[in-house]
Amino acid sequence: MKWTTTKIRKAKGQQKLACLTAYDYATATLIDGSGVPLVLVGDSLAMTMLGYPTTLPVTMEDMLHHTLAVSRGVKEALIVGDMPFLSYQISIEQGIANAGRFVKEAGADAVKVEGGAFRTPLVKCLIQNGIPVLGHIGLTPQSVKEMGGFRVQGREPASVAKLLSDAAALEAAGCFAIVLECLPEAIGRQITDAIGIPTIGCGAGRHCDGQVLVTHDMLGLHSAITPRFAKRYADIGTTMKEAFVSYKAEVEAGSFPSDEHAY
Repeated sequence: MKWTTTKIRKAKGQQKLACLTAYDYATATLIDGSGVPLVLVGDSLAMTMLGYPTTLPVTMEDMLHHTLAVSRGVKEALIVGDMPFLSYQISIEQGIANAGRFVKEAGADAVKVEGGAFRTPLVKCLIQNGIPVLGHIGLTPQSVKEMGGFRVQGREPASVAKLLSDAAALEAAGCFAIVLECLPEAIGRQITDAIGIPTIGCGAGRHCDGQVLVTHDMLGLHSAITPRFAKRYADIGTTMKEAFVSYKAEVEAGSFPSDEHAY
C-alpha cells in the first residue's frame, strides 16, 4: 500500500520510520521491495554519483533526471525530491516553479528544503499549492560554507533554542516531517518530544522518530570518509572491485568468454 504524507505523520509514536537515499531505478526497486517507507532522492548524489566534493554544484536538471529514474522503480514508498542549492533561495516564485517540476515531471510525492523559521513563507506557499514539504534543520549541507564546514550543530544554548524554534515554525507552516542532521542525541530527543510531526534523524541520535542513511555509505559504495553516524551494513564496494579484477584477469588470460558464453 502506498505511503503518503498522512501515513508518515500518523507514524509518530507508533512506528519508527526508515529512510534511504536512491538515485537510480535499480537501487530504488530494491529499496522499495524491502518495505522502506521513505525514499529520498538526495542532493547527496552530487558526491555519490557525480563526484563533486559538496552538494552545491548539483543542478535542477541533475535532480529531476535521477528523481524520474527513482520514481520508475518505486511503487509503495513516499518519494521525496531534494531541492538543490539556488533552486528555491532566490524567490518564492522560483521555489514553487521548481518544486512543481519535481512533482509534475519527475514523479516525486514531496520535496525537501533546508532551513528553519526563515524558510516558512516558502513552505506555506508550497503546501498551499499542493506540494508537501519535508523540512531540514541542524547541519544543512547547502550552507556548509557559511557554517565553516560539516560540523555538529546544537552545542550552545542559543543554538538549541533556535533549533527548537525552527522546528516549531516548520511544523506550524505545515511540514509533514523534519530531518535533523548532526545534532547531539539529547537535542534530537528534545526536538522530537517538542513537536507533533515525525523527526528523521541523520546523526541526531536514537530518539528521533525515524532515521535516514545515504545508501552508498551503508553499502560501502562511496570512497569518501563515512560519517560516524552511518553504519555500514555491507561492503559491496569491495565485492564489486573483486569482481572487476577477476573479470579483467579472465579476459587477459583468454578464459572469458568460455564455451558456455558463446553462441
